[in-house]
Amino acid sequence: MAVHITPLDDSTVSELETRFRGKLLTPGTSEYTEARTIWNAMIDRRPALIAQCAGVADVIAAVNFAREQGMPVAVKGAGHNIAGNAIVDDGLVIDLSPMKSVRIDPEAKTALVEPGVILAEFDHEAQAFGLATPVGYNSTTGISGLTLGGGFGWLSRRYGLTADNLRGADVVTADGRLVHASEEQNSDLFWGLRGGGGNFGVVTSFEFNLHEVGPEVLSGLLVHPFSDTAEVMEAYRAFVAEAPDEVTAWMVIRHAPPLPFIPEEWHGEKVLVIAVYYDGAMTDGEVALQPLREIGTPIADAIGPHPYAGWQQGFDGLLTPGARNYWKSHNFVEFTDGMIDIFVEYGESLPTPESEIAIAQLGGAINDVPVDATAYPHRDAKFLMNLHTRWTDPGRDDECIAWTRELHEAMIPHATGGVYVNFISEEVGEERAAYRENYDRLVELKKKYDPNNLFHLNQNVAPTA
Repeated sequence: MAVHITPLDDSTVSELETRFRGKLLTPGTSEYTEARTIWNAMIDRRPALIAQCAGVADVIAAVNFAREQGMPVAVKGAGHNIAGNAIVDDGLVIDLSPMKSVRIDPEAKTALVEPGVILAEFDHEAQAFGLATPVGYNSTTGISGLTLGGGFGWLSRRYGLTADNLRGADVVTADGRLVHASEEQNSDLFWGLRGGGGNFGVVTSFEFNLHEVGPEVLSGLLVHPFSDTAEVMEAYRAFVAEAPDEVTAWMVIRHAPPLPFIPEEWHGEKVLVIAVYYDGAMTDGEVALQPLREIGTPIADAIGPHPYAGWQQGFDGLLTPGARNYWKSHNFVEFTDGMIDIFVEYGESLPTPESEIAIAQLGGAINDVPVDATAYPHRDAKFLMNLHTRWTDPGRDDECIAWTRELHEAMIPHATGGVYVNFISEEVGEERAAYRENYDRLVELKKKYDPNNLFHLNQNVAPTA
């Protein structure tokens, strides 16, 4: 959508103020700098106005204001999106972070969750009743972006994606209407919300299914010397090929953090970490995970009972805000010898101590859903690679980005050609890879719900061919 941007004068902001309950932040206000700062420090943008919404009425007012003023509009939940789509230069940010309500119905096993909620807050409320839904692995992530992109984590092989557990959503569309989307109402929109990103409106409420989880679960880390990577990966591949859906095992190549269970002499050394979770009875989990624990000679074995909510927050310290981040991602249907060779080669040259090569195990209930049942299309993927490249010195941007792209390029012959939309760093150019077989259907949906592409700051589906 062509946008002509003019500076906002006081009278224009005052007009919005008359129909707004939350806070309106302009560059001169004290809270503005904090509100425009998001997780990825590479993103440094200055909106003309940040509308911190207190409720649905504020969201409607903000959407109408952006449309009437012809302003570019970004939607911010927790501000965790790697590409920085939560913030826009010279435009309006619809900031949902004040909308924090979580209401659990323990009998129905459902949750009503507002869009400003982060995963730690959702887990805290649900775990009071021994319940959870599949969400991501970093507890500071926002529920909104996670769900709209698909969302996967430790529970997903058992219970599917976050989006697969969505029962319904309230959405403010580009024309300022509040509509409900579910299998029964506006089912086409409901289809698009489950994996189509923020293309179709601003979600003001999510309703999820919950499952009995924890509060104590069997989980933990196995830490191996990096020199054993090829041998351990080969054995890991054989283990996960036979593992039940209750088992989820991910791998990470990185420098060892100074965790108390890792011997001090290994702190800062390159290692291969296997992070493992079992969804079920402890005794069954001990049996199921024993073959994995017998692989190689680990430096540390920290598998044991942990609080589920604590395990969900276990990796937060490695993904704190304030660093510069660039990611590249691939999906795979099998774990090949060639992939192992590439992991070993590039693991030797990790550009910074904070950087990681992460390999997530997918499959299970995620892949039981037909490709066309939701907008999320990657139902064939058994594994996912995400390159978490992190650094602090802006002078190293080119070096770190180049390393990431080179490794990503090397993996193309082994990958599906698809990419998880929430892991895309590029502002444009990977939409077809993100939406794959469902792209054309998303275009038709965009034409219906956002024909002028008001919501274009995302992995955008344009309403024209």
